[in-house]
Amino acid sequence: MNYTLDFGALLNNGYPTLILGGLFTTLKMTLFAWVFAFVLGSVLAVLRMLNIRILNALIILYVAFHRNVPMLVHILVWYFGVAALMPLAAEDVINRVGGEFFYATIAIGLVMAAYVSEDLRSAIRAIPRGQMEASRSLGLSYLRTMRKVILPQAFKISIPPLTNQTLLLFKNTSLAMAIGLIELTGAGREIESATFKTFEIYTVVTVLYLVISLLLMVTGAYLSKRVAYVTKAR
Repeated sequence: MNYTLDFGALLNNGYPTLILGGLFTTLKMTLFAWVFAFVLGSVLAVLRMLNIRILNALIILYVAFHRNVPMLVHILVWYFGVAALMPLAAEDVINRVGGEFFYATIAIGLVMAAYVSEDLRSAIRAIPRGQMEASRSLGLSYLRTMRKVILPQAFKISIPPLTNQTLLLFKNTSLAMAIGLIELTGAGREIESATFKTFEIYTVVTVLYLVISLLLMVTGAYLSKRVAYVTKAR
């Protein structure tokens, strides 16, 4: 029996709304997890550069743990493990706002923060040490030097690797499907189960992932060129 392609079947029973809702959830999770990862990764990179032995050891342990354990395991640990340890009042509040979304976002953000911190640390180390020494000699504190002098340059240097991390984060949001979150891949699975139109729905999902990934890549390339142009003009 030949399989008949029928993309029109995806237009029935509110399936377009389900797909768009899943896409919105994916984009929202990507944004929240990225901001969380960027802020935490920046803090970890700055603290790492203090060269305090105990603090460095803890950060190294954090980075090793989050980079070497599969992200899906982190999501499952947060959803089934950490959630079970939460006070009932806090758990009720989290469940009301969306437990699957909350725990998946936290888990993904924590993992990606480990990668961001290493990218930023590499960028900081690429900046001539004399800039730190000159800033400190002018009376700036360590944190103010980092905020005013070092980190702005590090952010510019790290645009290409941070773009790659953003792409990785965006694609890894699909792992939240494992805990029942209806993001883009989860929406595709729901529609496939109802229609058995496997090729059609996953073609649509693939195209959406591809388009957004390409947009992220183009944005990253534009920012890199823009920063290089502005720096050269100065």
